[in-house]
Amino acid sequence: MTRDPQHSVNNPFTRPFTQTVELEDLAQLKRECAEAHASYNAALTTLDATIQQLRDLPPPPTRYDDHQIATLNKHWNLFDPAPTGWRRLVHLLIWPLVGQLFDRQQTFNSTLVDHINRNVAFHREVSDSATSTLTVLHEELVKTVVFQSRLIQFLQQITLYVDTKDRDRAASVAAAVHSLADEMRKRWDSTTAWERRLESKVEDLRSTTAVAHRVAQTLKRELEQLNRSETTPARSEAPSMVTSDASGLSLDSYKYVGFEDAFRGSTDDIRERLASYVPYFQDTTEVLDAGCGRGEFLELLRERGVPSLGIDLNREMVEQCQELGLTVDVGDLLSFLQRQPDKSLGGLFASQVVEHLEPDYLLKALDAAFHKLRPGSKIILETINVASWSAFFESYVRDITHTMPLHPETLRYLVTASGFQKVEIAFKSPCAEQNKLESVPAPRPEDSQPVPVSLKNLIVAFNENTEKLNALMFTDQDYAIIGERP
Repeated sequence: MTRDPQHSVNNPFTRPFTQTVELEDLAQLKRECAEAHASYNAALTTLDATIQQLRDLPPPPTRYDDHQIATLNKHWNLFDPAPTGWRRLVHLLIWPLVGQLFDRQQTFNSTLVDHINRNVAFHREVSDSATSTLTVLHEELVKTVVFQSRLIQFLQQITLYVDTKDRDRAASVAAAVHSLADEMRKRWDSTTAWERRLESKVEDLRSTTAVAHRVAQTLKRELEQLNRSETTPARSEAPSMVTSDASGLSLDSYKYVGFEDAFRGSTDDIRERLASYVPYFQDTTEVLDAGCGRGEFLELLRERGVPSLGIDLNREMVEQCQELGLTVDVGDLLSFLQRQPDKSLGGLFASQVVEHLEPDYLLKALDAAFHKLRPGSKIILETINVASWSAFFESYVRDITHTMPLHPETLRYLVTASGFQKVEIAFKSPCAEQNKLESVPAPRPEDSQPVPVSLKNLIVAFNENTEKLNALMFTDQDYAIIGERP
C-alpha cells in the first residue's frame, strides 16, 4: 500500500513521539550532575579532615601547700610575754644592745605571717578555679568533637535524603508518564488496528479494481478480434509457432494473470531469480521459452543479444509480451515442438511449467524436445522443489493449475531417459534462516555450572533431529534440471 507522505507527516499517530530534548543536552546535564557530586564529595572530604582531634590537657595544678601555716602563726613571735627570774635580769642587761635588731626581726615576721595568712584563701581559690576550668574545657572539647562528627554524618545523609525525595518525585512522575504512555499505547494500537483495517479494505478495493480492469481489457480485445474477423477476409495460418489448438484459451485468462502478480512475485523479482540461467544460452540462437508468462526471461535474453521466442497458453500474458515487443504467440509446448524442424532450436527453457503437465504429455514433450534441439543445446526445466515440505504446502498446493508434483530425482531420470546427457540438479531459492527450526546452544567449557552428561546428550540429539527436520521441511524452495542435447 502506498502511503501519502503528507498524511504521514501530519498524522500524530504515525509520528506519536517527538524528541524535544537533544542527546547533547542530556549529556550536558549528566556532566553537570557528575561535577556537582564531585564538588560535594570534595567539600565533605575537606570538612571531615578538619574535625578536631581530642588531645590530652595538662594536669590541674597541685593544691596550695599550707601545711606550715599553723607553725608560722605559732612561732613568728620572738619574745616571751613577760620573762621572770634570771631571764628578766638577762633581758634587762642585753636588750639595750640587741633590742633594736630583734624589733626589726619581729616586725618582719609579723608582716610576713600576716601576708601569708591573708593570701592562703586566694591561692586555694586559684588552684580550685584552674582545676575546674580544665575540667570544663575538657568537657567542651569532647562536645565539640562529637558535634563535628555528627555534622559530618548529617551531611553524608543529605545526599541520600535528597535522592529519596528525588525518587519519590521521580516515582510520581514515572507513574504519570507510564499512565500517559499506556493511554498513548492504547490509542496507538487502536489507530494501528484501524489503519490496518483501512489498508486491508483499500487493498481489497485495489485488487477488485485490477481484476475489473483486466476483465475490461480482455473484453475489449475480444470485441476487437470479433470486429476484425467480421471485416477482414479469412487468411491462412502462417507457419509460425501459433497452434491451432486453442483449448487453453478462455475469457478467464486474466484471473491467472492476477494470480501470477499476487503470488509468483513482481517482474523485478522474477528477473533477478532467472538471471542466473542466461549464461547457459549466451552463444546460441532460437531459444524457446515455454510458458514464458510475462516475458521476464525473454527480456533478459534480448538484453544479452540472444534471439529467442516464447509461447504461452494464456492469451492475456501473450498480449502483454507482444506489447513489450517480444516474439511470443499463443500455443502449447508439444504442438509447437511437433511443428518445428529437427535440430532447429538452440535451447529450451521452462520455468514453473512442468508441474502443470500430465505425465504422458510431459514424456512426449521431452522426446520432442530431444529431436528439435541442436546438438550441444541446453534444456533447463525449473519447478517447485516438492521434496521441501514448506515449498510443497506453501507453493505447490496453492496453485489450482498444478497437475503433478515432480521430485528432483524423478524429473532428472525422465530427462536422462529422454536421451539428454550431463543432467544435473541445481537447487534454487534457499529457505530463509529465520523460518527454520533453531538449535539449542551447546554447553561451553567456560560455563560456571557443570552440565550433566545426560543433558548434553539430550541437546546433541535434539540438534541432530532439528537439522534433519530442517533438511526435510525448510530446504531449497525450487530446483532446476539442466541437461544437454548430445
